[in-house]
Amino acid sequence: MIQLNALTAAIQTYFDAIHECDVQKLNAVFHPQSSLFDADNGTVFVESIDSFSQDVAGRTSPASVGQDQEAEILLIDYLSPISATVKIRIRAHNSIFVDHLGFVKGSEGWQIVSKIWHLESELNA
Repeated sequence: MIQLNALTAAIQTYFDAIHECDVQKLNAVFHPQSSLFDADNGTVFVESIDSFSQDVAGRTSPASVGQDQEAEILLIDYLSPISATVKIRIRAHNSIFVDHLGFVKGSEGWQIVSKIWHLESELNA
């Protein structure tokens, strides 16, 4: 049986982690072996969750400067009752990203095992 509420709770943890720059939440929702990918600059950039966590920890959080959380689920595609691909759009400061998040459900619940992101647009400051 597919548990949509548990998956959407994990997605919300991701949204909160990015909005608050909360590494504890980030590390809870990402599998420790996950990888992150981007190709916006014409080459494939690969980052580990450890590197991404360090990057997030060094940021000024959108929440701390009073920015409302702007994030939405665009698509949830279940591959099986314990695996899904989720497409989201999220704002962090003036950047709008579209991510494809690969989730699996294991002993720690739903966790992100892969992330492909794209900088969709940047808002004027």
